[in-house]
Amino acid sequence: MAFIEARDLVKSYTPKGAPIVHALDGLSLSVPQGTVTALLGPNGAGKTTAVKVLTTLIRADSGAASIDGIDVGERGDEVRRMIGVSGQYAAVDENLTGFENLDMVGRLYHLGAKESRRRARELIDVFDLTEAMNRPVKGFSGGMRRRIDLAGALVINPRVLFLDEPTTGLDPRSRLGLWDIITKLVSEGTTVLLTTQYLEEADRLADDIAVIDHGKVIAQGTSDELKSSIGGQRVALSLVTENDSDAAVEILRTVGSSAPEVSSDRRSVAVTVANGPAALRAVLAQTEEKNIRLHDAGMQRPTLDDVFLQLTGHAATLNDEQDKAS
Repeated sequence: MAFIEARDLVKSYTPKGAPIVHALDGLSLSVPQGTVTALLGPNGAGKTTAVKVLTTLIRADSGAASIDGIDVGERGDEVRRMIGVSGQYAAVDENLTGFENLDMVGRLYHLGAKESRRRARELIDVFDLTEAMNRPVKGFSGGMRRRIDLAGALVINPRVLFLDEPTTGLDPRSRLGLWDIITKLVSEGTTVLLTTQYLEEADRLADDIAVIDHGKVIAQGTSDELKSSIGGQRVALSLVTENDSDAAVEILRTVGSSAPEVSSDRRSVAVTVANGPAALRAVLAQTEEKNIRLHDAGMQRPTLDDVFLQLTGHAATLNDEQDKAS
């Protein structure tokens, strides 16, 4: 049975002087307990709106949603007592210290003074913020702000954690640190619903991925299942000089089942093929014959970006303002 469930959610907006926006257009989703499900899609796909509905921040126009069988629209108080939420931007008081922020969250949850302070100290240790616990948050780095925000979402040991693009703007080291924390939480039984534009993040963290576009789920499955669903392998070449890109494209055209793709610097070319090993052998023979110098050549499985491109016709990082408006 799904722990988080959404059925045919619809949510529309009418911005002033603009056409109606269908942020959710019949979105359905199920998330098993103790797993990570990633909502993958561009800005404007409806990811943030879905999270707002599931966390009781807004009501859907129609459809139903529940967490552990509790209707989020009708029994919002019960839902809020079992969830933690970390949004796209760190929701912290910059004038308070890290410790004071977490203590304040505990008080708002009515944990009592003693328990709030104990939980704040515990989370400070978990998130490796001991040296900064007595410093105002306005002096924190971006990574530290995200950590203190995520710690705030965990003050009540929530059974469900909603993370809306939690690593946006973080450097690679901070992103990896947050990934480790999320992985540990799930190993301890927390259910996580994660929205992201980072394909690597979905690949690394998610047990299940739901691809969203235009307010509805258009595909759902594991990373491997989604990649297998579009079939094929890829042969990719890394060129020493961009001057060889046209010749490389013509070689790949002879073995490919689709048009070759060329990177913006024209030093990487790739094509989808039906038989990877045979195609790679043929390509290597032709590049040697034409004296095309290579840094690297090999076979690749489809990526999540390939999945998204085939399903929607555009990249998962396409910029759009719809979610910001919603």
